[in-house]
Amino acid sequence: MSMSRLTPAAAALATALLCAACATAPSTTTRAFDVDVPRVEHPAGETSAWWFRSGAAQAATRGAMGGHAKNVIVFLGDGMSLPTVAAARILEGQRNGHPGEENRLSWEDFPYTALSKTYNTDSQTPDSAGTMSAIATGVKTRIGVIAVGPEVPRGDCAQALLHPTTTLWELAASQDMDVGIVTTTRITHATPAATFTHAPDRNWENDAEMPAAAHAAGCIDIARQLVESPLADRVKVLMGGGRSNFMPAAEEDPEYADKHGLRLDGRDLVGEWSKRHPGGAYVWNEKQLQQAPADAPLLGLFDPSHMHYVTERDTDKGGEPELATMTRAAISRLSKGRNGYVLLVEGGRIDHGHHEGNAYRALTETIAFSDAVRVAMQSTSPDDTLILVTADHSHTLSFGGYPARGNPILGKVKGSSGEGDGKSEYATDALGHPYTTLNYANGPGYLGATDQQPEGSKRYPHVVSGAREAEHGRPDLSHVDTAAPSYMQESIMPMASETHGGDDVGIWARGPGSQAVRGSLEENAIFHILLQATPRLRAAVCKAGGCDSNGVPVAMPAAAAR
Repeated sequence: MSMSRLTPAAAALATALLCAACATAPSTTTRAFDVDVPRVEHPAGETSAWWFRSGAAQAATRGAMGGHAKNVIVFLGDGMSLPTVAAARILEGQRNGHPGEENRLSWEDFPYTALSKTYNTDSQTPDSAGTMSAIATGVKTRIGVIAVGPEVPRGDCAQALLHPTTTLWELAASQDMDVGIVTTTRITHATPAATFTHAPDRNWENDAEMPAAAHAAGCIDIARQLVESPLADRVKVLMGGGRSNFMPAAEEDPEYADKHGLRLDGRDLVGEWSKRHPGGAYVWNEKQLQQAPADAPLLGLFDPSHMHYVTERDTDKGGEPELATMTRAAISRLSKGRNGYVLLVEGGRIDHGHHEGNAYRALTETIAFSDAVRVAMQSTSPDDTLILVTADHSHTLSFGGYPARGNPILGKVKGSSGEGDGKSEYATDALGHPYTTLNYANGPGYLGATDQQPEGSKRYPHVVSGAREAEHGRPDLSHVDTAAPSYMQESIMPMASETHGGDDVGIWARGPGSQAVRGSLEENAIFHILLQATPRLRAAVCKAGGCDSNGVPVAMPAAAAR
């Protein structure tokens, strides 16, 4: 099955929009435009076209059309809820010898801020596939699907081929802009996958994960799409984990002798990438990254699966770069292009730390994410580069009690158990036991015994099976080091993996068009702010017939959507 059938959005854009980039000059107006959005029954009337137009209206009425960005960088803190931001801010400040509350993460000085409503079209609490698809395409969609419309049931290959949704990264590539994707997860994982591939199931990362019916219907796995897309030549930077998804099962991993590739089709996708990018560099460790040419395409696959947590990076055999290092390398390469670039940088393991019930890992990953944003701030100009920082969804981490100012954020509460004056000793619950500031609503930190650990406080890692009711109530934490990297915060409900939350997340922005980031936004409106603020991209949509009389992109053109 040809790639034109697999990725019709990409193939159509490559031909229908090729010469549209120079249609108009950058706009300098800050005028807001109104876009009529038809009333529909929710959720039955929420089609791909309706979501696209609705998102366009939210961006246009806030003045995004006044943007004149040459470059766009999206920083995605996966699972970075507002309590995560607050707790990481304090932890970073306390590590620097301060009380912590007054500290600011790098993006917290950005001039514009908004809230993002993250629900999927079929789920009150979303997942990363549906949420990043909304950010990448301007169309909200179902849980578990990658850059296809809400018309597509999860796992339905035939419908996915009929309803792909064009991504900002594909649109940029079709206009001779360079594209970059950087993540600490597998590059085939939900968030990075949604920038440049289309699939009705986020788990189709390699051919072995796909059912026979999907193969027969013409769908191709995510790793192959990243290499084979007609627009993949413009992907100048692709860095993260997930090496096994690009290697045949018979091939031994270069770093770990006990690991092999996962592909059953025998394809060596690393080799195929190298053939498509003559002179490009493939690297799998930090030393190779440092030695890679600075003016050539770059593929970095630093682990068979996800990259290591920050706190575990020194245990990696081959050596992994920090997210900030990867960000610097990406911007250095992409900035050499004359037509600008669109870059995703994902702090993906924030999410995993939360899922594993370990706030220490989630917060240290958030601090590393802030370091990466700071690199981008130092490496770009707000005159021509729009930087937007957000999360795809939240988590159930809670920030509670009445700890005294400067109380260790990972520690037990010293202060009051009510709204009275703080005390120097530990505050206690109604049973007389100390408690921590941070806790989870659910997850593997539940106090009951499991097949892996006895009743009481849990230690990371804790892969739960055989969970049992807690028989003796809360333990006495007086002599427990709750700030230790292995301590797992208590959770109310026992679950093998802590869940996402359904609450809003933050958006922070600086640069051209950033003034549109304000108020309460549907998550898919983020795409439209980025699109409308970038003249080269919005001109392409207009050239193909997707704009209204004011030049607002209100529909992805039929030629691009087929």
